[in-house]
Amino acid sequence: MFDFFSHPQNVLHLSSRVLGTGLALLLAGIYGAYLYNGHLPIVALVSMHAMTIIGPTLLKVGYVMRLLAQHRLSKPVARALA
Repeated sequence: MFDFFSHPQNVLHLSSRVLGTGLALLLAGIYGAYLYNGHLPIVALVSMHAMTIIGPTLLKVGYVMRLLAQHRLSKPVARALA
């Protein structure tokens, strides 16, 4: 698993997925918790409110992952002297 995170290109692709998931959770949570006018069971309503918290959290984590991956991609690769 650590081998996956040692390659910045893999982290960059994962950050895109995390950002997309966070955005989808946030938008679905906002719609279900605040904009939907129908009746929802309490479990669904609590889930929608939780998604309005989890979504932005994933956005922040994905953004930091993207920044770190881009920073690592911009550095020159250290070459071993042989």
